[in-house]
Amino acid sequence: MLTNYAPVLILLGIAIAFAAGNLIISDLLGRKRLNTEKGSAYECGMDAVGSARIRLSIHFYLVAVLFILFDVEAIFLILWAVNAQEFAANGVGGVIFAEVTAFVAVLGLALAYVWRKGGLTWDR
Repeated sequence: MLTNYAPVLILLGIAIAFAAGNLIISDLLGRKRLNTEKGSAYECGMDAVGSARIRLSIHFYLVAVLFILFDVEAIFLILWAVNAQEFAANGVGGVIFAEVTAFVAVLGLALAYVWRKGGLTWDR
């Protein structure tokens, strides 16, 4: 059973060795000119103002998580759209379409719920 995965494991080992090798070689052979400008934080060419430890509202994180959630679900819809013609050719197009319609309906209900609860407003 493991012999089926041997090429994948070999490729994974080569990729890890390549990445580690590049990091080690660049650390050994790279120039080490340290100064205060290189050590400072880069903020669009301007000096940093204030602390980096500011408190953000929980709504910022909620909107970010919702964006990631709906973005990943949009990828599922793209994959379905790419294969829709093949599904129709195999005779399961109607069943798959009904499942995708139910999926989109659940997404719509979730979005309506979050919108009604005020999860998408910034200034609360």
